Amino acid sequence: MTDCIMVITTVAKQEDADRLARLVLEKRMVACVQISSCTSLYHWQGDIEQDHELKLVMKTSAELYPELEQCIGEAHPYDTPEILATPIRFCSPDYLAWMRSELIKKSESQTNEHS
Repeated sequence: MTDCIMVITTVAKQEDADRLARLVLEKRMVACVQISSCTSLYHWQGDIEQDHELKLVMKTSAELYPELEQCIGEAHPYDTPEILATPIRFCSPDYLAWMRSELIKKSESQTNEHS
């Protein structure tokens, strides 16, 4: 079992997907973001809606999730954004080492907040 997670959110527009991806990457809250097209069907205000969306799948550590969730929530264009996290149970050692090396350390994150 690893300490890493995949976080998923969806947006309607490519520019929102790119902006969110770059934001969390620049803050080193995630090591990687994959953006893919999807069709979403969901309940919203008493109706069943269907929309084309873009799904962002982000890889990060569980300890960074609270800050990542807050960052996504503040920057997200939706009133009620989907922000889901799933543990990464298994991962190749090389990819796991790379992912960890790309993430800001919790202590660095807290130091930067006070600067």
